Amino acid sequence: MIDAFRPRRSVLYMPASNERALEKAPSIPCDGLILDLEDAVAPDAKAAARQSACAAAASGEYGAREVTIRVNGADTSWHRDDLAAACAAGPDAIVVPKVSSADAVLALVDAMAGYDAPDHTKLWAMVETPAAMLHAEEIAAASERLTVLVMGTNDLAKELYAAHVPGRHPLLPGLGLALLAARATGKAVLDGVYNDVHDAEGFLAECRQGREMGFDGKTLIHPGQVDGANTTYAPSEQEIEDAEGVLRAWEDGRGSGVVTYQGRMVENLHVESARRTLAIHEAIAALQG
Repeated sequence: MIDAFRPRRSVLYMPASNERALEKAPSIPCDGLILDLEDAVAPDAKAAARQSACAAAASGEYGAREVTIRVNGADTSWHRDDLAAACAAGPDAIVVPKVSSADAVLALVDAMAGYDAPDHTKLWAMVETPAAMLHAEEIAAASERLTVLVMGTNDLAKELYAAHVPGRHPLLPGLGLALLAARATGKAVLDGVYNDVHDAEGFLAECRQGREMGFDGKTLIHPGQVDGANTTYAPSEQEIEDAEGVLRAWEDGRGSGVVTYQGRMVENLHVESARRTLAIHEAIAALQG
């Protein structure tokens, strides 16, 4: 199962080379942070960013939100030092780009153990290539340490020679495969980023699409996107009311045969969905304090 329905509605990439952004991060109401050492950091700033990210992750200044570090990929000269430093810092998770096979997961898990990563530091695998989509279930099932799949939709579009279009129809097969893999293996899965920070309408439409498909939340590139993701990926008041109604009807009708709520038949699957909705709602409330 997904670990206790930990809220991951909004997971914000934060360039670890930007000290001002790291200082501001505790005031941003996102569910999680990815302190980024990869795309957002210039080559000559990698070492300093690594030090800043690890200090931030170890500081305890980010409250209940999930704090992760994205290292550079295994095919880069920075990867080994990034991984060793991140394991020593002990964030909630280490995010690794371009994971395309189960063997890659196993190598990362072995390396994390070799660097004495604490047990609470999990692995998040970014899946962003055609090979990753085709082997998503194997990747997700490779290790219990891997808890989250993160969609890298920009790289996937590039690898597919696909256009960025409203509705993302070129990416839907890959998104669907990753979702199926996550659900089949009990892992969480986060949708990719929306690139135009000025297009609020398009961003919200993509959040709704991701929520409707079944994603647990969305990765973000700007603090201005946090509120929209938080709202979209949280159960609405109506959903909470309906979930409570389904559970009441189920308890009241126990042993009576057919159970209905507002004229609709209630079965075990509806009860399980209702309980999940309320568990997510309670987890969000707990995160917000």
